Amino acid sequence: MRVPLTWLRSYCDPGLPAAELAERLDMTGTEVERIEHVGVGSAGYFIIAKVLSAEQHPDADRLSVCQVDDGSGRPRTIVCGAPNVATGQTVAVALPGAVMPDGTELGEAELRGVRSSGMILAEDEVGIGGDHDGIMVLDEELPAGAPLSDALPIADEVLELEITPNRPDCLSVYGVAREVHAATGAELAQDPTATDAEPAGAGAVDPAVRVEIADPDICLRFTARVFEGVQMGPSPQWLKQRLTAAGQRPISNVVDITNYVMLCTGQPLHAFDLDEVRGSQIVVRRAEEGERMVTLDDVEREFTPDVALVCDAQGPSGVAGVMGGQISEVSEQTSRVLMEAATWSGPNILRTSKALGLRTEASARFEKQLHPDLAAAAQRLAAKLMVDLCGARMAPGTIDVYPEPLAPRVVTLRLNRIERLLGARIPQRDVKRILEALGFGVRSSGDAFDVAVPYWRDADAQREADLIEEIARIHGLEKLPITLPARERAVGRLTPRQRLRRRLEDTLRDRGLHEVVAWSFTSPEALARLRLAEAPPLALANPLSEDAGVMRPLLLPGLLDAAARNSARGAGGAGLFESAHVYAPDGPLDAPEGSPRGLAPAAERHHIAALLSLAAPAGWRSPARPADFYAAKGLVEALGAAAGLELAAEPGSQPFLHPGRSAMVLAPGGGEIGWIGELHPLVAGAWDLEGAAAFEVDFDALSDEAPGPAAYRDLASRPAVLQDIAVVAPEAVAAADVLGLVREAGGELLASARVFDVYAGEQVGEGNRSLAIRLEFRAPDRTLTDEEVAARRNAIESALGSIGGRLRG
Repeated sequence: MRVPLTWLRSYCDPGLPAAELAERLDMTGTEVERIEHVGVGSAGYFIIAKVLSAEQHPDADRLSVCQVDDGSGRPRTIVCGAPNVATGQTVAVALPGAVMPDGTELGEAELRGVRSSGMILAEDEVGIGGDHDGIMVLDEELPAGAPLSDALPIADEVLELEITPNRPDCLSVYGVAREVHAATGAELAQDPTATDAEPAGAGAVDPAVRVEIADPDICLRFTARVFEGVQMGPSPQWLKQRLTAAGQRPISNVVDITNYVMLCTGQPLHAFDLDEVRGSQIVVRRAEEGERMVTLDDVEREFTPDVALVCDAQGPSGVAGVMGGQISEVSEQTSRVLMEAATWSGPNILRTSKALGLRTEASARFEKQLHPDLAAAAQRLAAKLMVDLCGARMAPGTIDVYPEPLAPRVVTLRLNRIERLLGARIPQRDVKRILEALGFGVRSSGDAFDVAVPYWRDADAQREADLIEEIARIHGLEKLPITLPARERAVGRLTPRQRLRRRLEDTLRDRGLHEVVAWSFTSPEALARLRLAEAPPLALANPLSEDAGVMRPLLLPGLLDAAARNSARGAGGAGLFESAHVYAPDGPLDAPEGSPRGLAPAAERHHIAALLSLAAPAGWRSPARPADFYAAKGLVEALGAAAGLELAAEPGSQPFLHPGRSAMVLAPGGGEIGWIGELHPLVAGAWDLEGAAAFEVDFDALSDEAPGPAAYRDLASRPAVLQDIAVVAPEAVAAADVLGLVREAGGELLASARVFDVYAGEQVGEGNRSLAIRLEFRAPDRTLTDEEVAARRNAIESALGSIGGRLRG
């Protein structure tokens, strides 16, 4: 929603600069995305001038040499190409040095031998409209030399707001003015839709047009007014400027009035050429299968029975709540106008807009479900503008078809409940002031208030908690104390699984890795680059884009995207990790023909993955060392140690890993919980990386195996006995199997065993290798004797024979 500040200040002016006003709105829940400057860039160079003479250029048929009075006492020569320039006009002039709306700085120029010192301006050259057919002619009473900003709003600031779906009232300038009034206490101007601003014309309903709502489920209310003697033409400059600053293109006075009222009140309108409404009848109904109509954007559209249509006696004339049809479009020949303001079913408009691929300013408002009372309010403002700007005569009465009127909503607000929910006491007078500033009616009822909800807030202020939220945000959320909710069994602690996940993430951070947060979506093309084209991913029924068409089955694509982006910007080499969910189909993918595969049930798991480009950065004495399998394996072992588990690895591969430099990660129970390896060269090349190593583990599976809270042991009271042994075993026997056998044979007295050296050579025989293992023996209740340690060592030596191993002398 674009809100021009000059328009906003005409309703509520707190006297704050744009940045401070934006901050105040942000703090009260109305998010300001940015502040944009529109119009000219140097208002002081734009003045009002009088045309003293306008003569034909001696060397150009379409140029005029004008002498203008700019208030300086000396005539200024300006060469002008507008066909409507004439002597005696009061015009807008840009002086040399002026910065135009497109950022161009105006200078003096010589045109066909005549020096021109300035420019006589058209509407589009000061950003208040799109007309470039001729110059603007101003009120002749304006003095020469006066700033142009005194007569026209040629420079403005626009607040671009991000409005939440529950606040359609803020999709209007006056709705935002109400927020400014409540947030700052500045005076609020009278509602432009007030009944006392309505022109004469009330009375019996004009019988010339009949309106019927054939399906009340799609239209809650339909109002219409008839205007005769309409004089079509351009809108006044103040109206054009407001529309242009708000992002709308001025078209004609009648069309501009419908857009102006929509932006002002939030209620979209539609103007019919009444002479083109066939049969003088309006029927609101659902479309028939295959029914067609050409909309205002010159596109023929085909409808299904879900679409609501506004029809005349012979067929469709508009898509309800989305866009009108060409058949009854107003034109320069229009003299009778039927002004429609209706209330449509929000969900129906949303479905229609998506089905047609046609989202408009009107549909964006209707889909949020407007209140029927807003239609009548908008009609009042539209009637005033039609009479004032089009010279129209309003026919008596209003056509108003309202099958099921909504009763006003009253909500009871208990004062003690406010303190219980917010954790702070807000004085009763402040509560009343805040609610009344927002437009609520407040009546005391003992220890409570009976709060009458205004129609424009009926959609989101339905409960006591909603009113308390309004009080909190205007009072200032930053003023409330930070407390936990007062409820039973409210514990502020992490679960064991959450603590473990944070501990593993900290382990990777402590080793210098940077955490990334990637999209949960990826593309089929990215999976194909990972050589996973045959693995069916979980497809989305309605993807945001082709690059986000499937849910990611692993975290690696996001890490590769981040690494490639960093490398392309000279920041390669950083270790990256992500801790997030992955998704895979968990059901039959052969859904009925025509239905999206994404409708299959999904399995959601939490994974932890990392990607390394370097094992060690370059130093002044050594070059950088590329990451390899062992660098990734070391991180996996560190995760296992942090979880209290001894993870193992066995040969295995994935399509995206180097076939000879990869392994599967095994939990102590033997189940596969992840993979480690160097990237396949083709995969690394697909992301423009020279090479990398990575791993990914299933955190959910790992946490299921993890022991409970850490048990602390006494390591200082009783000394340990350290011994080193050299085990000769066949190379085919994995080191993990040797360690497992040693630990089992060592029994309870063996506190730890780890490999610290490997040797292969003539001294151990062909096909064998020697593993140097450090043994630590310890008893919790005594100092071990040499005999106890020797017995455990002999048991280890005996057990090694089962795998063809022996102790090396």
